[in-house]
Amino acid sequence: MSGLVSSILPDPLRSGLKTLARRLGQRRRRGRVDLGSLRQVEPLSREWGFDRGLPVDRFFIEKFLERHSADVRGRVLEVGTDQYTRRFGGDDVTASDVLHVSESKPAVTMIADLTSPDDLPPDTFDCFILTSTLQFIYDVRAALRSAHRTLKPGGVLLMTVPGISAISRYDFDRWGDYWRFTTLSLERLLQEAFGEGSVQVEAYGNVLASTAFLYGMAVEELDVGLLERPDPDYELLVCARALKREPTL
Repeated sequence: MSGLVSSILPDPLRSGLKTLARRLGQRRRRGRVDLGSLRQVEPLSREWGFDRGLPVDRFFIEKFLERHSADVRGRVLEVGTDQYTRRFGGDDVTASDVLHVSESKPAVTMIADLTSPDDLPPDTFDCFILTSTLQFIYDVRAALRSAHRTLKPGGVLLMTVPGISAISRYDFDRWGDYWRFTTLSLERLLQEAFGEGSVQVEAYGNVLASTAFLYGMAVEELDVGLLERPDPDYELLVCARALKREPTL
């Protein structure tokens, strides 16, 4: 606004024009976002980023399990595979079992439904690694009761669930993809099964990590330092450690 025009305008009008100019300038600045290759409605990968490297959620899953690797010991049960049992348990694992709801594969040693209370043996496992599974089970309360039942007293459940994620079409079309969780919902569900004071829940993620994961980018394509900056408003992955307490006399 020129000095001459400013001098002849009434104060309220001059103030209003300055406010409008400031807002327009802010809008121009806010619009200067370079979306680059993300300006598209198709993801870069529909394989979670596996075809590009390590998926973002797996990066966080492995960080969580590494932190709690001391719990991976004795007789361990894992869903679908024993890769995390071997990687994080090592020589501390005396026996390894692999659980699946229906598929008989060479690695699978137990075919059982977590929602069926008698499918898994009681008081058997020192550790149960339950990653990326609960979202595919409609009756999550029954599944967590079974997880508690099959652990020995003093045994530990290490689990992860998605907070922000695309649908898994493979699972959706076979047995279902039902849920996404928050730290609050997972903590309450686990406390119902394991009791208060037995559950620790945490989340990983921020807006960059969540966006990258939804687009199917791999960790190798990102700045790990930025991925590791937590933002509680973007819970990409929710993780929990739940302890089965010794019975009280």
